[in-house]
Amino acid sequence: MKKWYDEEYEWEIETVGFLRGESTENYCRNGEEIGDKYTCTYGCPVNSDGQGICSKTMMVMFPIMEAVRSGGDLENIGGEGKYTKTVVCPDGCVVFRMTAKRLGNENFFKGKFCGR
Repeated sequence: MKKWYDEEYEWEIETVGFLRGESTENYCRNGEEIGDKYTCTYGCPVNSDGQGICSKTMMVMFPIMEAVRSGGDLENIGGEGKYTKTVVCPDGCVVFRMTAKRLGNENFFKGKFCGR
């Protein structure tokens, strides 16, 4: 892989709670623990050990990430701030807080990077 585009946003995703019990044992196949953190720009979030976030959770997070990338305000969809939203995994077990940080780079489409 040869990443050539400097993304407009960076994401931090943190495990902040559980809906069932005090751990994810016997519920979460990814083994999430409170305080686990993942980061990414456009690719899938990975933690400091290089492990990726649950693929089912990524399906929930991707549209939220795209909303921010297209200029949206997450408060309009129940977020705690313009760039912060708490989501629950599709299995109803793990609670994550997603936070975007603007990096100051041009938007992929407005910056004419996409070859259109």
